[in-house]
Amino acid sequence: MNAQYPVARPRRLRRTAAMRRMVAGTRLHPAELILPMFVKEGIAEPQPVGSMPGVVQHTRESLRKAAHEAAEVGVGGIILFGIPADKDARGSGADDPDGIVQVALRDLASDLGDALVLMTDTCLDEYTDHGHCGLLTADGEVDNDATLERYASAAVAQAAAGSKMIAPSGMMDGQVGAIRAALDANGFAEVPILAYAAKYASGFYGPFRDAAECAPQFGDRSAYQQDPAGPIGEALREVRLDLAEGADAVMVKPALAYLDILRQVRDTVEVPVAAYQVSGEYAMVEAAAANGWIDRERVIMESLIAIRRAGADMILTYWATEVARGLS
Repeated sequence: MNAQYPVARPRRLRRTAAMRRMVAGTRLHPAELILPMFVKEGIAEPQPVGSMPGVVQHTRESLRKAAHEAAEVGVGGIILFGIPADKDARGSGADDPDGIVQVALRDLASDLGDALVLMTDTCLDEYTDHGHCGLLTADGEVDNDATLERYASAAVAQAAAGSKMIAPSGMMDGQVGAIRAALDANGFAEVPILAYAAKYASGFYGPFRDAAECAPQFGDRSAYQQDPAGPIGEALREVRLDLAEGADAVMVKPALAYLDILRQVRDTVEVPVAAYQVSGEYAMVEAAAANGWIDRERVIMESLIAIRRAGADMILTYWATEVARGLS
């Protein structure tokens, strides 16, 4: 850069809203947004999630209505999380053809066709009575390899019910390969996998566990999710392993506290990269806004722009429909 002040004046390109729009280097589009949704078995009315103002556990009917609204404003996809009426140690509802997610998928596939991408979380924590993401050994440890069989079965059940993208979130070693093999063997070779490749054992998940009713009944998930202070390069190792096993896209979760990881992943891989703006991020903004401490809409957009600027091609956010409506 040769010119200096007063010849060089960067403010020239910031003086008006029209000028700022024209030179903006980061833009959001509704199709890049994915809406996480919760559907609960056995309820007659949507149930508000106290720690996530504006988010509910849906009935099948309210889910259909909310999904229509998302599709109408151009949201790119929705990802379903199910809360069954009954839970057990093996998470039987995860692959039950009549389980809540599979039933809801058939509803939405019939209603929406290809208006948006129907995605499913593939894990066991919502379905197990102990709240962990896999089967347990007699000593209470998560049995990695036995869990892979359950994930594979759940993924096939979801694909059969209409899921167009499988998103395994349990952070079990080998989960992508097991799911890819099962999908291919059962006639679903065309269904892609979005791997939760770099998922951290984060304090930002608390409100989600209220929404999905999946808090561990003992211990925590630090033995299988990544340590926030873990080894340098661990995230990229996890990403490379998932890609080698057949992942079509990868995810970083949470988003805002891990923008550095998101940037590293984006600079390393040649597949789409997603980031999950998780429940704690959402809840903090809503709580601060409710107290009048921040400008809610401005902070929502600023946070999403930051995630996009850091390298996310897709953003999972509970504000997806609201933001897409504003962008439209």
